[in-house]
Amino acid sequence: MTNTFIDNAKVMAKGQITIPKDVRNILGVSSGDRVTFVVKNGNVQLINSAVYAMQLLQSQMVGEAEAAGLNSDDEIMSMVKQVRGESEV
Repeated sequence: MTNTFIDNAKVMAKGQITIPKDVRNILGVSSGDRVTFVVKNGNVQLINSAVYAMQLLQSQMVGEAEAAGLNSDDEIMSMVKQVRGESEV
């Protein structure tokens, strides 16, 4: 499948649409999953809600390890183990 393609869907009376199968596959969504609509300047982006939430969290966490004085992966993992109450191995 290519990175760019065009597909369409009909808006039904109650504002519902069926997301085309190829689009669902790219988004990684299936029945019961949630999607997020991001509207900017009259354009709409449809995103898997779980992926969007993780992207927001990651963007908010940029620089936090350094600000906490954690300068290596080992220091971060040590802190995670401490917070979880796991013993150091």
